[in-house]
Amino acid sequence: MAERKPIESAPKDGSKVTVLWKDSDGVVNESIAQYRDGGWWVYIDSDTQKKVVPTSWRPASGDE
Repeated sequence: MAERKPIESAPKDGSKVTVLWKDSDGVVNESIAQYRDGGWWVYIDSDTQKKVVPTSWRPASGDE
């Protein structure tokens, strides 16, 4: 598994990366995210996307 990096260094070209983010209950989640429309977006179920504020990232597992 690749080492996590600060979110500021993540690619913002629309590629998908794995991010860590904290939800409104304070639970840390790991999700595949994509930067677009000025923010990071993750799927929270098969039809719903949510804008999140990640703290770190690593390449998506298929990119290693």
